[in-house]
Amino acid sequence: MKELEGKLDQIRRLLGERELDGLLLDRASSFAWATCGASSYINTASSTGAASLLITPSARYLIADNIEAPRLQKEENLAAQGWQLLTKHWYEPKDPAGDLMQGKRLGADGPRPGAADLSGELARMRAALTNEEGDRMRDLGRICAEAMDEAVRRVRPGQSEYDIAGLLAEAAESRGAQAIVNLIATDERIYSYRHPLPTNKTLDRYAMLVLCGRKWGLVCSITRLVYFGQLPGELRSKMEATARVDAAFIAATRPGSTLGDCFQVAVDAYGQEGFPEEWQLHHQGGPAGYEPREYVATPGSEDKVLAGQAYAWNPSITGTKSEDTVLVTSNGHEVLTAIPGWPTLKVSIGGEEIERPLILEA
Repeated sequence: MKELEGKLDQIRRLLGERELDGLLLDRASSFAWATCGASSYINTASSTGAASLLITPSARYLIADNIEAPRLQKEENLAAQGWQLLTKHWYEPKDPAGDLMQGKRLGADGPRPGAADLSGELARMRAALTNEEGDRMRDLGRICAEAMDEAVRRVRPGQSEYDIAGLLAEAAESRGAQAIVNLIATDERIYSYRHPLPTNKTLDRYAMLVLCGRKWGLVCSITRLVYFGQLPGELRSKMEATARVDAAFIAATRPGSTLGDCFQVAVDAYGQEGFPEEWQLHHQGGPAGYEPREYVATPGSEDKVLAGQAYAWNPSITGTKSEDTVLVTSNGHEVLTAIPGWPTLKVSIGGEEIERPLILEA
C-alpha cells in the first residue's frame, strides 16, 4: 500500500498545481500505474482500457460496468486497495465520471472534451519507477529475455515470418508476458523497414525478432538477430558499430544528464562509426515504463535522467539494430533483458564495461 499511497500523493499534488478538482485515467497504462499493476484492458490493441479511475483530492473511484467490475475488484484486488466502485450496466449510456464531475475542473490522461490533457505529466510520473516497480521490471526483463532466447533458437530457414512471430508470441505468452509488439523481418526486409510487421515471406539466412512484452502493466523491449551460415564481414562490422553506439547511449544515461545530452552522445557515436545520418532514419528510444516508451528522446530534450528509471534505447544502422531494456542505478546500469550465453561485444566507456549483443550465428 505504500506504493499506492505514494502515487495518490503525486496525483493530488498535480491536481493542486493545476488547480483541478479531479483526474480521470482511461489509458490502460495509467490504470496499471495507479493501481500498482492491475489490468483494465480487454482488447490489447487498444490503448484505452475497459475501466477507468477517478481521483479527487478527497476520494478515489473505480469506474466499471457490470461486466468488468467483479474481476477488477477480486482478481485485480482493487476492492482490497480501497477503490470506491462507480458502476453501471453495460447497456446504460450514463457517464458516472461526468455526472460526478459536472461543473468541476477535470484533468485526463489524454484528449477529452472539457478536460485538461495531462498526458505529458503522467508519462513522466509513470517513467519514474518506484523500488517495487524496479523489482517487477527486473522480473519482466528476465521473462522477456528467456522468451526471446527460446524463440530465436527455434527459428529455422524456411519458416515464414508469421511462423517466427508465432514462436515469439508463444514463448512470451506462456511465461505470462503479452507480446504487445511482435515485429519480425527476414533477409532483405531487415534492410528495408525499421518496423517490420511479419509477412508470409520465408527465411533464407537472416532474421530479426523484436519483442515488447507486458506484465503488471510494465513493458520491456528487446531485439535479437540470428544468421544461418557464415556471417558476411560487412554485416558483422555494421553490427559491431551499432553495438558501440548503443554502449555510448547507455553510458551517457546517468542521473542528472538530460535526454538531449544522451542523444548528442549517440549522434556523435554514429558519426565516429562512419554512419552520421543513420540516427535520422528511426527514433532512438527513451524511458520505458507502462508504455514501450513513455516519451521518446529528441535532440535538445531537457528531460532529466533519474536513478531508478528504465531505458530502452534502440540504435540502428541499416540492416542491424541493438535493443535491450536497461535500469539506471546510482552506480551504473543493469541490463534487464540480457540473455546468458548470447554473443556480445564488450565496450569500455568511462570506466564502465558495457556488453552489447551481436548477431547469433546459427
